[in-house]
Amino acid sequence: MDETLKELSDYIVAAKSDAVIASKIAYGELTLDIERAAIADVVSWLASDPKTGFVSIIDVCGADYPERAYRFDVVYHLLSPTRNLRIRLKVQTDEVTPVASITPIMPGADWFEREAYDLYGILFTGHPDLRRILTDYGFDGHPLRKDFPLTGYVEVRYDDEQKRVVYEPVKLAQEFRDFDFLSPWEGTDYVLPGDEKAKEAPKTEQKPS
Repeated sequence: MDETLKELSDYIVAAKSDAVIASKIAYGELTLDIERAAIADVVSWLASDPKTGFVSIIDVCGADYPERAYRFDVVYHLLSPTRNLRIRLKVQTDEVTPVASITPIMPGADWFEREAYDLYGILFTGHPDLRRILTDYGFDGHPLRKDFPLTGYVEVRYDDEQKRVVYEPVKLAQEFRDFDFLSPWEGTDYVLPGDEKAKEAPKTEQKPS
């Protein structure tokens, strides 16, 4: 399999040398880093070239690396049914730099790109309907970004008096507690509610005279 992927990689790099930044084979999979501006052209060529035949879109997703200048990876997984091979493409972008949509080339990418926009805030130009798909209307932020707070920004509940769904700022039910990390098998230095009797000193039994 690695030899087949190596031949495929060499063929793609030779044909698209101006678009391929790097090529790597690991764990039986071929990954190509692609210039952001060339992604639509590369996908179109991979789908139409008879020696590749990657006509099926499996997934488009995001990955967040906040420490980088271009923090997002947009990751594409394609399948070639005729060759029974898969390929992974990656492009880098940030919060404001859009990536060309491949939906006009592969309509199955429609909802995948919407999901990447919803959860990461990745922008796609040329998408026919780029709007949120998993979060609610009016949702604040993008929940799969590494800097998104675990509690979110708002909480949702149904108000019986107003007879509608209301959004309110998140309120933590209790303050964070300090734990002493004592072993539960050795016991704690304090008495938990309900354990008062367990902490009492054992009574000595008196023998009858």
